[in-house]
Amino acid sequence: MRVETYSGRAPGRTVLTVSIGLVVLIWAINFIAAKIGLLYLPPLAMASFRVVFAGAVMVPTYLLCSRMPAFSEAEALRRRKFAACDFWIFLYLGFFGVTVNQICFTVGLHFTSVSHAAVIVGMSPIYILVLAVLLRLERATGHKVIGMLIALLGIGVLAAENGVSVHSASLVGDTITMTGSLGFAMYLVLGKRVAGKYDTLTMTAFNHFAGALIVLPVAIYEATHLYGTGHWPLPWQAWAALLYMAIFSSAVAYVFYFWLLRYLEASQLSAFTYLLPVVATILGIVWLGERGSWSQVLGGVLALGGVYWIESGRSTVVRVIAAP
Repeated sequence: MRVETYSGRAPGRTVLTVSIGLVVLIWAINFIAAKIGLLYLPPLAMASFRVVFAGAVMVPTYLLCSRMPAFSEAEALRRRKFAACDFWIFLYLGFFGVTVNQICFTVGLHFTSVSHAAVIVGMSPIYILVLAVLLRLERATGHKVIGMLIALLGIGVLAAENGVSVHSASLVGDTITMTGSLGFAMYLVLGKRVAGKYDTLTMTAFNHFAGALIVLPVAIYEATHLYGTGHWPLPWQAWAALLYMAIFSSAVAYVFYFWLLRYLEASQLSAFTYLLPVVATILGIVWLGERGSWSQVLGGVLALGGVYWIESGRSTVVRVIAAP
């Protein structure tokens, strides 16, 4: 999605660097928060609560940020009336970009490790490329095919770490997590067609609203079930994890990310997002006590190396990281 360069005075290099590091750290910690929350909540309850809370948090975030000079396009759009087709666009984009992406991310983490999930999420440009080729929005060149094969080899190394079996919990979790990333890739490919009609803040906010509305019945059912089985009120650890994922990972990180896009080329910013799988994996080992292995290192390097190889050979690309 395209973001117009802001004409105002750009912040200093230190401010931009610190802001980039903050976004990467927030999204890396998001993996840890989800893992902690899953210790106290069933996967579907955790996932649905997170989506609903994120949608609610985006309401004041949108109203506040749309009044800022850096998001002036959102202010202009907010003042005009939305048509029925606008709500339909937000609905299907919210389904793929929020509902499928965030539900599958959270549920997948219940079965797999942070390191596996981080690499799979980091491969989002691969999924975007595949969908763009299938929809004839981009051509599959030899350079891109080689990159995809390298990345798939890396995923194969990760999958073989604990033995390849359809009954492997890790394989199930990896598959669910990949489904979520495919949902986000579909969101970006479909969103590219309407990117000129809406600014990025409006797209992000209204897609979160739509995703929250879609998931709301599931969240109500899960809350009723927890109450009926005596698991309500929730422990503070569950609330802390949910609030972190809703406030910081969804609202704060998105605002920082799109603010940075006002002053940096998308290709410059996307280069820093390759740090996300690395930071998330380190936090998983240090914070959660997950075991690292050389096969994880090899698989991660191959997978992300394949992504980098593809990105380096693309002239036009949607360079937006899949927020976990």
